[in-house]
Amino acid sequence: MADCEKETEASSDSWYRRLWHKVLTSDALIFTFLRSGVSSQCAGWLDMIVGFILFAWAGLSPALATAIGAVCGGILNCFMCYRFTFRSKGVDWRAVMVKYIIIWIGGVALNSYGTEWLFYLIHDWDWLEELGFKRDGYYAAARLTVSLLVSWFWNFPMQRCFVYVPSWFDRYAVAFVAFLGIKRKNKQKPE
Repeated sequence: MADCEKETEASSDSWYRRLWHKVLTSDALIFTFLRSGVSSQCAGWLDMIVGFILFAWAGLSPALATAIGAVCGGILNCFMCYRFTFRSKGVDWRAVMVKYIIIWIGGVALNSYGTEWLFYLIHDWDWLEELGFKRDGYYAAARLTVSLLVSWFWNFPMQRCFVYVPSWFDRYAVAFVAFLGIKRKNKQKPE
């Protein structure tokens, strides 16, 4: 009986290891989406913390606090997606940088103005105050809602289909970055 339990345990352990390996390495949509969620959450928490601190403690407007938080989160997300989520191969990092910035600017605009719009839409709802919500709570609710929508319907699809894959746009992006003076370092060959 003990041998059967050991075999079942080993089989179960093997199943979990195979699943974990798929989560970390498979390019299937669901596993890529799960890895994207991890990258997005790490970047999102940094974004939210910075944005909330700037709004609540520094007194910045919802749009400006959101934009600055997004810059911090965007930088972290780009690095994590390049190495972990999409494991870009065959795409020059300079092209990824340009494409990411283009998509990221769209995301910043959607997040900033979406948060601003939703904040001002709900800030006059008296029934929320009766429930105990305050101005900071309105911002947090607006920010979280808009952030999730932008992440699911803008960031992930654009990153998966454009930013981290080779495209016709790459040569123009690389040329633009080279024009700005950012060159790819040549690896020295041993003599």
